[in-house]
Amino acid sequence: MTRTLLLTAVAILISTTFGAAAASIPPDANGAEKALAASPRHGEYVDIAMPGSDVKLKSWVVYPERKEKAGVVIVIHEIFGLSDWVRSVADQLAADGFIAIAPDMLSGRGPGGGGTAEIGARNVGQEIRKLPPDDVNARIDAVRDYATKLPAANGKFATIGFCWGGGASFRYATHEPKLNAAIVYYGAAPRKGDGGKEADTEALKKIQAPVSGHYGGDDARVNATIDETKKILTDAGKSYTPHIYDGAGHGFLRQQGDRNGANKKASEQAWPETIAVLKKNLE
Repeated sequence: MTRTLLLTAVAILISTTFGAAAASIPPDANGAEKALAASPRHGEYVDIAMPGSDVKLKSWVVYPERKEKAGVVIVIHEIFGLSDWVRSVADQLAADGFIAIAPDMLSGRGPGGGGTAEIGARNVGQEIRKLPPDDVNARIDAVRDYATKLPAANGKFATIGFCWGGGASFRYATHEPKLNAAIVYYGAAPRKGDGGKEADTEALKKIQAPVSGHYGGDDARVNATIDETKKILTDAGKSYTPHIYDGAGHGFLRQQGDRNGANKKASEQAWPETIAVLKKNLE
């Protein structure tokens, strides 16, 4: 075997053996600050006006490095608010080729009109639960209007959310018929009465976008809603694809070091699927 053929064979073997693990995924919470500091991409804070309100939505936007215009992904944070981890997820989405924008959904609700930082870690979860669903949708609408009009945007947009934000991403799909895709990480589908026991069937039937869900296998609270949601959407001719990862827990993408490797494995499986869905619907 010639040296060239040998090197080619070795490269193929390495790619086959390690290719899946080599795919880039967002860091976990512990690695977020370092990942942001090392990022070569342009990220900046912007203030987005909300129609009919004095509130400005503080938002972190990151741009991909590409020649063509890009689709927009709105990143909806967890109950922890706009954190370094959420910003690092946005940065990874930009690395994958999208304009990613992460709004602080608590903007205007903190002292002095501030948001997550001003409310403080101790109270942020309590405050976020007070956000009315209609207000959440209005805030995402404002971000959509801003981001899709950016010169570098191609006009297509998707949402991705985690935990509380996953539920918000699912709910937004019932609100916005022009949404191109909704990604849901361990968030429940809309329930009657905002958190009730019964699925909001009529709202779910309004969904036009494909919904891709990612759930830890050991997350019974959220997973108990999957089968009912799947039946409603399938019967209505909608696209809902839930992925359940054995052994992983709630919040697995943020907490990749937990559960004896199951959370890490789930993250390595979920992220490439997420990017595939976004590329299919936003390119």
